[in-house]
Amino acid sequence: MPAALLFDETARESLRQAAAVLDVAEAGGQAHQISRALTRVAVCYRGLRAMASAEAYFEAALRWARSTGATDEVVDLLCELCETTVQLSQAQESQGQGQGRAARERTRDRAFEATTLAGRVSDPGWEATALLRISDVLDRCGDHDDAALLQTRALQLMSGSLGTGGVDPNQLPSLGRLADG
Repeated sequence: MPAALLFDETARESLRQAAAVLDVAEAGGQAHQISRALTRVAVCYRGLRAMASAEAYFEAALRWARSTGATDEVVDLLCELCETTVQLSQAQESQGQGQGRAARERTRDRAFEATTLAGRVSDPGWEATALLRISDVLDRCGDHDDAALLQTRALQLMSGSLGTGGVDPNQLPSLGRLADG
């Protein structure tokens, strides 16, 4: 059996298992478990390169995570959404110039929200990781200046220098408000 077919079947089996876990979570009715199960389904769809479906499941997971008030989980899901929609925008752009604009704008909006919330996560190390993920996505969107600012902020967090003259996240001039050139 060719490796691609084996991978595809393995990914589909993972999706079936994730859907079964989602059914159990929904029957249990606990928001955190539902959010985690939806995330697992979204990751499976992303593995199958079904980015629109992955985005929809990540969005559903995000709604459930918001209901729990778990900022760390919300930031993680926003990062997952950014990573998914930037891939979606790139795939759409390969079909024609300008096709990925809407997905890229959703990416930027979510990146701005994730950046805003990152300062409220439970651990500075996790905040730095989230900022680096967002920076990577913005760089892929072509927003190199904003990406560099986030990298600087993350590096300052990792070195413990934020708060002693570091980059103020409120001073990021245009993050989330950029228009395609």
